[in-house]
Amino acid sequence: MDDVINQVKKNKKFYRTFSMLMALLLNATVFNVFLLPIKLVIGGSNGIATISKYLYHIDPPITIFLISIACVIISFIYLGKKRTLGTILASITYPILVKITQPIALLIPINTEDIFIIIIFAGVLSGIANGIMYKTGYSNGGFPVINQILYEYLKIPIAKSSFVLNGIIIAIGAIFFGTTNAVYAIILLYINSIILDKVLLGVSNNKAFYIITSEEEQITEYIIKNLKHSITVFDVKGGFLDKKRKVILTVVPSRDYYKVTEGIKLLDKDAFFVATDAYQVEGAK
Repeated sequence: MDDVINQVKKNKKFYRTFSMLMALLLNATVFNVFLLPIKLVIGGSNGIATISKYLYHIDPPITIFLISIACVIISFIYLGKKRTLGTILASITYPILVKITQPIALLIPINTEDIFIIIIFAGVLSGIANGIMYKTGYSNGGFPVINQILYEYLKIPIAKSSFVLNGIIIAIGAIFFGTTNAVYAIILLYINSIILDKVLLGVSNNKAFYIITSEEEQITEYIIKNLKHSITVFDVKGGFLDKKRKVILTVVPSRDYYKVTEGIKLLDKDAFFVATDAYQVEGAK
């Protein structure tokens, strides 16, 4: 099954890598043009870079690079080489792109008086960038590595740990730059999440898959062992051929949409499956 997950990651590698770089470039531009000039701390390495820039006059790319490298090292220690390799390219590339796009802020001066318009525009652009990033199947490195480690060893849901860590960084930003900036940061993150879901082919945080396949055991093993999601299997009867079949039902986070669809295609190219939005999921372990 490891071969399947590796094949999923290799599919359309050039296109996915190019898309990832474009997403990182867009995020770097949004950071330099919109977020840094108004001292907006939205969490993650960008938030820490903003704080260190105005308090200690440290160039943001340096801060982001140091955080990224530290997270890569921690990932190697706790998550292993295989799971870390996918984060290295983004971890090294992003701070370089932040440095390269710094002059754009001078070429495109932004009127910082109308902050709300800036927040909306930045939220939409960052949502598009993050949506593209998720669709490539790559990880952007940085603090998400910490979230993965907390899930791996303490079983803390990634969404919850991400909310807490980013919340702490935003709170620190509020101490130095005011509570109004923290409120704007929350609004931006909300807009970002809406646009991200739109880009990622859905409006919910989860996708429900209904799968009919002749390779039931392989697909079941792939979802449970490789993607770490639970499944339910139930009997159905076809309306045309009046033939009994089994349906695999699984609900996964939207970020795993690509891995599930491509994995199914690789294991059974004739499989029939339907993916729908899952608006509320409770009780699954």
